[in-house]
Amino acid sequence: MPGRTWAGTTLDDRKALRREQLVAAGLELLGTEGSGGTSVRAVCRHAKLTERYFYESFADREELVAAVYEHVGEQARQALVDAVRDAPTPVLRAEHAVRAFVELIVDDPRKGRVLLLAPLTDPALTRRGLHLLPVFAALVGEQLSHGDELERRLVAVGLVGALSNVFIAYLDGSLPVSRERLVAHCVKLVLGADGH
Repeated sequence: MPGRTWAGTTLDDRKALRREQLVAAGLELLGTEGSGGTSVRAVCRHAKLTERYFYESFADREELVAAVYEHVGEQARQALVDAVRDAPTPVLRAEHAVRAFVELIVDDPRKGRVLLLAPLTDPALTRRGLHLLPVFAALVGEQLSHGDELERRLVAVGLVGALSNVFIAYLDGSLPVSRERLVAHCVKLVLGADGH
């Protein structure tokens, strides 16, 4: 059955496309309305799909919210990896990484809200938010040059916590600074943490 085609696409392709539509709708709602506006019914309405198709891809709302969060988390991880790949010095790596992250969460504030604010308010993400912090701390730790492995890990965990709080305050409007000042401050934090 999965091999059959209709209008040039297989059943599996159509199912994957519907899942993408639901994740996109979840990103829009969770990133604009927050947890309260992200119900199964609202997501289906936004995606223009029936609940039957929702349950084809997700067991429940929590599973969708987790998929949205993981989708944005992977985009952030990839943006950071790409940003530092060809940067030859610690200063340039810090600048490129901070700019890439700021672009992701500021140019599309929905992604920033999903990644940084939703885990604070949505029970479906409370545990998962803590799950991604070690991933980002590991990425940061790889870029640090001072100290032994344990020292770099301690610094990376603290730095990710500090940066997360700065970004959260920026996104929720309680830190009214320009984008450039935000970037400059975060770069300074990164470089200071590594002894530069």
